[in-house]
Formats: sequence, C-alpha cells, structure tokens
Amino acid sequence: MKAFLKRFPLTYTFLYWYDYARRACNTVFRPEASTREEFLKKCGYEPDLKAPKTYNEKLQWLRLYWRDPLAEKCADKVAAREYVAGKGFSDRLVPQMRVFDRARDVDAAWDSLPERFVLKGAHGSGMNVLCADKSKLDRKRTVALCRRWQRTNYWLDGGEWVYRNVPRRIVLEKYIETDDGLPPRDYKIYCFHGEPRSVMVATGRNEGRLCMDYFTPEWEHMPFKRHNPNSPHTPEKPPLLQEMLAMARVLSAPFPAVRVDLYCEKNKIWFGEMTFFPAKGMHAFEPFEYDLLFGSWLDMDRVPGYR
Repeated sequence: MKAFLKRFPLTYTFLYWYDYARRACNTVFRPEASTREEFLKKCGYEPDLKAPKTYNEKLQWLRLYWRDPLAEKCADKVAAREYVAGKGFSDRLVPQMRVFDRARDVDAAWDSLPERFVLKGAHGSGMNVLCADKSKLDRKRTVALCRRWQRTNYWLDGGEWVYRNVPRRIVLEKYIETDDGLPPRDYKIYCFHGEPRSVMVATGRNEGRLCMDYFTPEWEHMPFKRHNPNSPHTPEKPPLLQEMLAMARVLSAPFPAVRVDLYCEKNKIWFGEMTFFPAKGMHAFEPFEYDLLFGSWLDMDRVPGYR
C-alpha cells in the first residue's frame, strides 16, 4: 500500500503528516492509553505495565517512565560519538565528514559530496541513505527526504523520549567498503545490565526479502521469529564476534537494556548506533516463550524509579 501511495505524492504527503499528527497527539495527551492500544494490536496481548514480565512489556515501562540523560546522549548519532570515544573505541567510529544543520545545506554541498557516502538523521531511527554511486542517486528526492527527517520530531512520532531533545541534524558519513560491494552486514547486540544476551543479524535487504536471525553469544541459533522470517541460509559466525561482544559489554554497562549495533567488515569493527527501544518494543515473538526469555534478562528491580 505504501509503495502504491507514493505514486501520488500529494496524497502520500497529506496522509503521512496526518498520521504523524495523530501519533503526536497520542504521545502528548494519552501516552499510556495509546501504548496499550498499539501494543495489543501489534503484540497480540494486553500489556501489564504494573508488573511487566515480557521483554516487550518491560520496554513499554522503560519508554513511558524511565529517564536517563546519558541514554538521551547515546541516542544522538552525533553526541554518542563522544561517549563511544570516551570508552576507548575512537578507532571504531565511522568517519563523520560533515554535520548539516539544514536540509538545504545538503543540497548546497551536493557537488562536493564524495561518490560514495551515507546520510543519516541524527535524531531518530530508520533515517538512512546509503549511496554507492552518487551519479545514480536522485538529488531532489534525497534532499526532500532530508527535509522530511528534519521536520519530524521522533519523540512526538513514536513516544521514544530519548530523542526528545536531540538536535535535528543530518550526518554525512564515510561509506563502509565491503568485499562483495553490498551494504555492510550489521550485528545488533541485545544487552541487559551490561551483558550481551543475543545477537541479531539482518540479511536479504538488497534482494527485497529482509530476514532476521538471532543467536546466543556462543553463536547458537535461537529458533524464533520477530516480524521478519529467518534466513534460509544461516548467517556465519563473524570472525570478530568476541571483540564485538566485549565492546557491547562496555558500552551497555550503564543501562538496564540497550541494543548496540555494530558492523564488521574486512576484519574491522565499526560502531553503528545504540537503540533503546527497538521497534518501539512492539515486535511480537514467535513463539511467545522468547518474549518471556528476553524479559527475564531485564531485572526491573535494578531500574531506577521502578516501584
């Protein structure tokens, strides 16, 4: 449906901002009620916010009631670099070539941009443009997309408070080269109280069939699905897995739960981002028992302000 509506730009734009306004009203005026409604629709069960047991339930409690200034800093794709460098991983930061305060600055600098680059919105999730060949990238559409990013308050859009005060900037990063010429494979490490518990690998983006597979830290496949199917070909264990787990352990130590996203290409680890509420904490587990398993790793009694 989304692809169909994009054929009609005015209609698509109107519906986009109408839905954005609806979500913003829910964030400001009825955060808990709207959370219950959306959670039931997406996860298939009523969330218990007073005594949460599952991973998805506990993320809702954190999203609604937990606050931490350091988490806000780490959600900002510009400010997070200072945190990562301070933990001793400055050599694993993807070179940031420029930070634009306005979308029109991207347009003004277009001719000076390298042939391969990445653009990201610093203030949210899913705001990415991977450019492997600038000559094939639509300049007008790319600048319009950056403009939309900057008009979007990601806190209002989804109620994720870590983005509330993040400046709406556009980041230009170096393109990570890979042996096969495809986008770098990222490893999303789910950490609880500073301990990595599961690693998710996404494959098939370029083929139009996104698959997600979850592994234990020992690289044993975990037989469950969340939103996307498992890959028909089990992803291989990355050569620097132990180093990635060690890095995630250090970066996640101050937080009750966070996903640390890393890249591993050409025997080099790169920092991606830190995600505190993956999928807004509303991706159902199949089977359900893994929602409980992930939830068991998050000890709410160790969370400031709980009870």
